[in-house]
Amino acid sequence: MPSIYTANDPGIYERSMGRRSRRLANPFLDFAAIGPAARILDVGCGTGSLTFALADGAPGAAIVGIDHSQVYVDHARSRAPEEKSLTFEQGDAAALPYGDGAFDAALSLLVLNFVPEAEQATVEMARVTKPEGVVAACVWDFRGGLTFLRVFADTAAALDPGGDAFRARQFSAPFTGPGELAAAWAQLGLREVEQAALTIRMEFASFADYWEPWLGGQGTVGAYVTSLSEAKRRLIEHHLRLAYLAGGDDGPRSFAAIAWAVRGIKPDGTDQ
Repeated sequence: MPSIYTANDPGIYERSMGRRSRRLANPFLDFAAIGPAARILDVGCGTGSLTFALADGAPGAAIVGIDHSQVYVDHARSRAPEEKSLTFEQGDAAALPYGDGAFDAALSLLVLNFVPEAEQATVEMARVTKPEGVVAACVWDFRGGLTFLRVFADTAAALDPGGDAFRARQFSAPFTGPGELAAAWAQLGLREVEQAALTIRMEFASFADYWEPWLGGQGTVGAYVTSLSEAKRRLIEHHLRLAYLAGGDDGPRSFAAIAWAVRGIKPDGTDQ
């Protein structure tokens, strides 16, 4: 089943969320602590932010990235260094085309809340991980920790009924609340489950750097923005600019961004 995330222009995605994914990838890998792994799966690889970070941190490992968007897969494949053992494939996170225990670790960065069958995707991640392997994931804390998006969503909700509906959908997505990821991992039967909050900074050079990537229509925010009439879009842009400036001049801004992360170890069948 496809994602609910609009993903048809990798260049625009790189300008919007791709640069954030790259910044979060290494803190997430430090938390996931997968250890020596010969074969690793990146579920929802997008344009390859986590896959390439894995390749740098696990030299010699065979790493597979899978994503529902063929154009994102093609983009990631075109950027893959020839000396690395990287494979990019199109596929469904809720029906992974791999055998049981095929990987030493399965990871997912900023994806699970956009998968329509999110719970099934976690089941699949655990299924394809070998016993004693690590299963780990990370999603944004939309409600309380993603400042730059909260500013946008609250502004849109005040000016547009569709913006209120967008905020409700975005901020009530699966696994985005406190403890939800850890509860899901425990439900999977994984052991030594840990959940943490990972914080990065999102820097913008100007209001244009903040606003314009959304006009490319990528992701859930971009899809909402490009669905607006010109008049409504200009209205939201005006008030969002005021919120961004917050009484100051246009220029650089830095917003805190918090993500929930979870890891667990797949039992080997003897510790039930």
